[in-house]
Amino acid sequence: MTTGLHPGGTPQDPPPTGNQPLPRQAPIGHGPLPADNRPRSSVITARAAASFEPVGRSVATARSFVRDTLQGWGFADIVDDAVVLTSELVTNAVVHAGTAADVLCLRSDDGVRIEVADHYPEREIPLQGAAITMSSPDREGGRGLQLCAALASRWGVDYTPTQKLVWFQLDLPARPVGTRAAGPSLPAALLPLADGRVRVAVVQIDRTGSIASWNEDAEELFGYAPEQVTGKPLTDLAAWPHTPGTSTGIAEALRLSRWEGSYGIRAADGRVTPVYASHLRVRDTGGEPSTVCLLVRDHERAVLQTPLRGPAPDAASTSDGQNTDPFEVFIGSPAPDDLDGLLQRTVERARDMLDGDSAFLLLATDDETELEVRASTGLPSARQRFARVPVEAGPGRYGSARMPAVHEDLQAVPGAVPLLSGTGMRSVVTVPLKVEGRLTGSLGVAAEGPNRYSNEEALRLQFAADRIALAVESARLGELERLRRGSLSFLVEASDLLAGTLDRDQTLALMAQMTVPTLATWCAVYTIADQASDPYLSYVLHEDEELIDGIKSLLSKIAPPDPVPTPGARVWAAPAEAAHQAALRTSMRSLGLNEPTRRVSSGIGPTLATASAVGGETVVLPLVARNRVIGMLTLGKPTDEHFRQEILELAEDLSRRAALALDNARLYSERTAISQSLQRSLLPPDLPHIEGVEVEVIYRAAGEGNEVGGDFYDLFPIRDGVYGFAIGDVCGTGPEAAAVTGLARHALRLLAREGFGGPAVLERLNSAILDEGARSRFLTLLYGELWPQEDGSAKLKVVCAGHPLPLRLRQDGTVEPAAEPQPLLGVMDDLELYEQTVTLDPGDVLLCVTDGVTERREGTRMLGDDGLTDVLTTCTGLTAGAVAARVMRAVERFASDAPSDDMAILAMRVPGLQKD
Repeated sequence: MTTGLHPGGTPQDPPPTGNQPLPRQAPIGHGPLPADNRPRSSVITARAAASFEPVGRSVATARSFVRDTLQGWGFADIVDDAVVLTSELVTNAVVHAGTAADVLCLRSDDGVRIEVADHYPEREIPLQGAAITMSSPDREGGRGLQLCAALASRWGVDYTPTQKLVWFQLDLPARPVGTRAAGPSLPAALLPLADGRVRVAVVQIDRTGSIASWNEDAEELFGYAPEQVTGKPLTDLAAWPHTPGTSTGIAEALRLSRWEGSYGIRAADGRVTPVYASHLRVRDTGGEPSTVCLLVRDHERAVLQTPLRGPAPDAASTSDGQNTDPFEVFIGSPAPDDLDGLLQRTVERARDMLDGDSAFLLLATDDETELEVRASTGLPSARQRFARVPVEAGPGRYGSARMPAVHEDLQAVPGAVPLLSGTGMRSVVTVPLKVEGRLTGSLGVAAEGPNRYSNEEALRLQFAADRIALAVESARLGELERLRRGSLSFLVEASDLLAGTLDRDQTLALMAQMTVPTLATWCAVYTIADQASDPYLSYVLHEDEELIDGIKSLLSKIAPPDPVPTPGARVWAAPAEAAHQAALRTSMRSLGLNEPTRRVSSGIGPTLATASAVGGETVVLPLVARNRVIGMLTLGKPTDEHFRQEILELAEDLSRRAALALDNARLYSERTAISQSLQRSLLPPDLPHIEGVEVEVIYRAAGEGNEVGGDFYDLFPIRDGVYGFAIGDVCGTGPEAAAVTGLARHALRLLAREGFGGPAVLERLNSAILDEGARSRFLTLLYGELWPQEDGSAKLKVVCAGHPLPLRLRQDGTVEPAAEPQPLLGVMDDLELYEQTVTLDPGDVLLCVTDGVTERREGTRMLGDDGLTDVLTTCTGLTAGAVAARVMRAVERFASDAPSDDMAILAMRVPGLQKD
């Protein structure tokens, strides 16, 4: 920045550019430009000029330049308006136009003229009277001309081919020479009321807060003689611990350089006397600090109260007669209706008010233990947003966010404000936001130079914080309510999805898909098989599918997080550190430099994009189900981003539901595996090959996850050249029926191989079933023995105990039963069974089925024996496998619903003789 101060003289024209300046144009949206009515005979008594580089910090420097210049000229009454207008115009130049800004201040007898010029040659010159609507006041830029129209006495815009110059003039209020503040002449009836003699108590407080002197008026007002109070702390006499309407206590007010306010003094008679006080911090000749307190009765406060800057209280109303809201005085009007907009407007106004380089606002969590960054300006917001700091960062008032604090030089106390570490800020002032005595947030303003702020700025900022604290808390509660409603809907939907599956892999996929991108940018799920097993990386998901493999590679090379059962999210720094090291090695390799000696693990080589994707905050939530840690849910953000506290709480609720769903899927998978293993043990092994006979079996158990039901089949060798076969149906389905199935199948094999004939085998099996008692179930069974013959035929001996009759298909297409019905098993003790002999000629087929085939239903229709016969009639010349497949296809097509009963089909065919 270059500046120059030139006392006296007249304004100099801009340097010639080779073209004559264009005539001044009308501001957009305001019709004809107000004429510059400043008399040309006005004498310029001083001028100051400065140039500012096109960087963000130039805006704060320009504000300081204008403020210092006008205060040096004695124009304190118009400083605030001039600073606001300069800030907006310089912002337009250095931030939005991206050029240097030239600021010229001109002092005259009747006011100040300030000119701000940028160097944006491509700016289009608007036409006269162009009716274009002004930009919204809520936009970041475009408010400069609006503010000029609202605050300046006169203003205008000059365009040239190389620059645009905006100027405004602020007139000085009419005031007698030497007057610092003046009010209007008022009738006697409107003057403040005071006693016949106004008494001003003068009390001097030493550095320890004790009373050092007490004048006669103090004795008269409060009834204490000087010797009664000398040496006692003033706070012992104060009736109220805190000044009403502010969060500054009397003890803190005594340490401020200047303070005004009201509190109560308990008099000698025990009554409380409301007083208005003016404190001034001074030093004696020995350098010892003390505070001089001037006290008057509260209703006589006009004697001491400093007049407000700007319009008098009775004039602080709009043209339509409505009183101005103190909140809108600070925040601006219209106020943003959303929390983020309100907070952003707040930090910008706070920064401008104290001429800071940056500002930040933090909101307290529900338990008031941490503060979360929600808005900032002049700071790397992407890195700072949602970062959390403790409320009590250290001992003493300056380590607590509950009290105002001023740090004159952060380099003298490194780490005093962790939020500003590495930002280049040197001095900072912070004040609390409180609602009904409860901490709701903290507002801070920082500057790049040291010693920029004192207790006076802290008091100004505290007053501003008190104005906006209630509005911020109301907006925060509204946002929290909306977020909680959305969270409930999210959790309900998540619970429905998780409850809809018992598949472990699908549950893992749902967990990740519900969190990305709703809660996090990427997600990883670790599972733990048992207490002795290490966490295993089971699933990884990122909102950008191209980064999934890189993240999976990165996480597989670092140690998994510890399976801690403590509920809640905890920060896991390993992925970000690994990503940083991987990116560093990749960058150094690309530059041809040696790799750093520190390594996370050999073989980690993700791309820089992958490293950036996991470089932000990473948190781990335990998956706890039935008092056991079964895994961890890991959520991550990209570089320099943080999680909101509300998002972490929602993720914790989701992790509890997901853990239970994952454990249910695990238990279901384990029980299904056990069940299927036991069921497979009930099925016969591979069917034996029978020379001269084709055999095909189709088996379908009803019920999800069942491999064996109440229907069963078997085909086994009895002795050389003789084979036993069986197909049966136990009453019912499921595990109970399967138990009887196992008993029947193993008993048949054992008895047949002991040499018993068909009737004897079934009679002994009947006795075994009845011996089961309450667990017994009746059983229909077709049992037979098969002897392949040398002539190509096959001889069969069969016993049909209550089972659907076997059907024989001859080569000419005729179908007939191959046995007669006999009593079923498991009902009565004494059975008289007999066997029947059947001869299958070459080309004949024997079809044996269970009742699940014949009793297939569609409404009132049933396939039945006749329907099965019709299907079998069409199978002439087909192999045994083709016959079984055609029957099963016909059964499935008969009804649209899934079968509700077990089904077994056994087809045996004697091939025709081979011709030479």
